[in-house]
Amino acid sequence: MTNDASVTEAAPAEEVATDETREARLATISESLGEMLVDSHIATGRDIWVRVSTDAWGAVADVVRNRLGLRYFGFLSVIDWMPSPYGRSMDSEVDIVLADAAPSDEATSSDEASDTGFNRGVTGGETRFQAFARVSHVGDPGDFWGLTIKADIPDETLAIDTWTNVYAGADWHEREAWEMFGIQFTGHPGLRNIYLPTDFEGNPMRKDFPLLARMVKPWPGIVDVEPLPTISDGAEEGDQ
Repeated sequence: MTNDASVTEAAPAEEVATDETREARLATISESLGEMLVDSHIATGRDIWVRVSTDAWGAVADVVRNRLGLRYFGFLSVIDWMPSPYGRSMDSEVDIVLADAAPSDEATSSDEASDTGFNRGVTGGETRFQAFARVSHVGDPGDFWGLTIKADIPDETLAIDTWTNVYAGADWHEREAWEMFGIQFTGHPGLRNIYLPTDFEGNPMRKDFPLLARMVKPWPGIVDVEPLPTISDGAEEGDQ
């Protein structure tokens, strides 16, 4: 006879969330990209991420648009994964308050990232800068899905192929990334400034670019607002 008091029930196994639809799509993507695919990740119920080899970046645009049907171009940009050398001195006061209020485990992971090197997010990476883009398939209602693609940008060249010969909408996005991050897009028809004066020196979106305005005043700047006038208790009704 078994003593029920001595029997400990086994804890139920944790259910691992699956996303069969995106897993099937990722299988098709992997088959289409072949050796160009470096890593992949599914955010269950939300998105598919892939990292491709640097030398395949231009070719991948053609594959995802013309073979996989991802004809809608969302955006293209660059990420600088280097931790800011200025710490939190360039954050607004609200960011600092939120960071101080964050759970200790989040603070620990952030500290570890800055101590051990760059934390390059989903699907990893090997370089400081990465290019990333968002493209989508737009079909009948309910047949919409997207893909986020990224690739390492070599530290020694800071150059990667253009997407403008496949997605015309990448033109301004690549010009902005060239202007703000200093990344060359090989084959782009005309990299020139959009925002900055032509004689401007430096790339403001790089983590090591000092934004002096933030050092003078917390970003985005605390506006000195005078309080609205109040009605004094002894004011006549007509004056009110």
